[in-house]
Amino acid sequence: MELSSKIYIAGHRGMVGSAIFRKLKAEGYNNFVFRTSEELDLRDQKQVNDFFALEKPDYVFLAAAKVGGIIANNTYRADFLYDNLQIQNNIIHNAFLNNTKKLMFLGSSCIYPKMAPQPLKEDYLLTGLLEPTNEPYAIAKIAGIKMCDAYRDQYGCNFISVMPTNLYGYNDNYHPQNSHVLPALIRRFHEAKEQGLSSVTIWGTGSPKREFLFADDLAEACFYLMQNYNEPGLVNIGTGEDISIKELALLIKKVVNYQGDITFDESKPDGTPRKLMDVSKLHSQGWKHKIQLEQGIQLAYDDFLKKNLDSIKS
Repeated sequence: MELSSKIYIAGHRGMVGSAIFRKLKAEGYNNFVFRTSEELDLRDQKQVNDFFALEKPDYVFLAAAKVGGIIANNTYRADFLYDNLQIQNNIIHNAFLNNTKKLMFLGSSCIYPKMAPQPLKEDYLLTGLLEPTNEPYAIAKIAGIKMCDAYRDQYGCNFISVMPTNLYGYNDNYHPQNSHVLPALIRRFHEAKEQGLSSVTIWGTGSPKREFLFADDLAEACFYLMQNYNEPGLVNIGTGEDISIKELALLIKKVVNYQGDITFDESKPDGTPRKLMDVSKLHSQGWKHKIQLEQGIQLAYDDFLKKNLDSIKS
C-alpha cells in the first residue's frame, strides 16, 4: 500500500475498524474514505454500488459486521445471518467491480466446528457441526471466506481472509445483554463495586477456555498481512494462549479491584468448551502479538472508565 492509496475501512467506528484506522494513521497513511452507518447502509445493494462507483477505493478492510455475545447471537438469529451476508456480499462484489487492489475480510473464530480438535487449525474449517448458539453468524462468515476465494479463483482478485480470536480493547461494546464475555465482565464487576454488591454471578460453570487478543494487536497483524500475505484460504489471528472463564473473571476482578465473591450459575449454557487458535501460520509469516492479557484488561478498563466519565459529563 502506498501512503497516498485510497483506503476504505468498513466499520471504522467499531472496535476493530477504529484500531485499524489508528494503526494506519500512525504509519503515515492519509487518504481514507469513511461512511457512517447513517450515511451508508451496507445492507443496501444500490447504496453500496453507488458508493464504490463514486469513491473507487484501492484497499478495503471489511471490518463491518453485526456482532454480539452468546445471547445476541442466539436471539437475533435471522438478523445475524441476513445482515452479515448482505454487508459482505455487497462490499466484496463491488470491490471486484471497481478494481480494488486488495481486500481483507475479517471473520471470527466461531467459524470452526464446535468439537474441533484444539488448537484450531485453518484446515478444520467445514469439518464438523457448528456451535448452535452462533451458527447463523458463523455461516455468514464462512460464506465470506469462500466468497473471497471464489473471486480470487474466477477473477484473480487479491482478496484475503483473516479470522481473529475473541477481541477486546478500546471502543468495545459494554451493553449489558449484547456484549462479549470480557467487556461484559468488566462492566459487571465495575457496577458491583460501585453498588457495594457482595457477589457477582457468572453464567455457566467457568470451565470453558477462551483466547483473547487486544484489538490494537489485531490491527498490527492486519496491517502486516495486508502488506505481506497474498494467498487463498484464511489466516488465524490470535495469541495461541487461552484462559478459563473462571481465571478470566478472577483477573478482571483484580484489575477492577472488586472485593466481593464470584458465583457460577451452572443452569446457564457454557457454549463451546474451548476455542484456542493455532497461530503457527501467522507466526511463520513473521508476526506475533505484544500486549499480554492483564495489561490489555487494564487498558480496556481505563477506556471504559473514561467513556463512563465522558457520558456523565455530556
